[in-house]
Parts: sequence; C-alpha cells; structure tokens
Amino acid sequence: MLPSNSIPLWQQLEPEQEIKLAGKSSSGGGYRSAISGRYVTSKHGKASPNTTVKESPGPSGSSGPHYRSAISGRYVTTKHGKASPSTTVRED
Repeated sequence: MLPSNSIPLWQQLEPEQEIKLAGKSSSGGGYRSAISGRYVTSKHGKASPNTTVKESPGPSGSSGPHYRSAISGRYVTTKHGKASPSTTVRED
C-alpha cells in the first residue's frame, strides 16, 4: 500500500510515457482531462464524462489553439475556454 502523501504514478510520468500508459497514440483520438490537461485512460474518460474530452484526430496544420467543453464535447469560444479552465480543454 502506498503512503497517503505519495505522488500518483501518472503524475510522475513524462508526456511520452503518459501517452503510452493511456493507450493513446500521438496522432489523437484519446481522452484528456479538462482539469489537468493530461491524457487519461479510456476507462477513466468514459467514467468521467463531465471532466474529460474525447479527442478526435484533426488535420495537421490546423489554425491554432481551440477550446472544447468537457461536458458537451463541443468547441467553445476562446473567451469561454479561458474563463472556464476546469471544464474546458485547450487543443493546440
């Protein structure tokens, strides 16, 4: 059993390791936490639909960062995305 003050494994991983752990390739299509912005497992993404976003692979060379609602999965304005960081995900 881990001590209560230990850091969870997913917070100790480098981004490349985290992507492999979540079962997501770097081309997109995985789940991302709206709170931390980190990739999460499909199991966690499906269990927490209000705080995760399922990313769809986009075309390369998109027109800059966009924000997506973690609740509806729809794109939102930049103003709303910045005002609601815990329920939106910035997609670069």
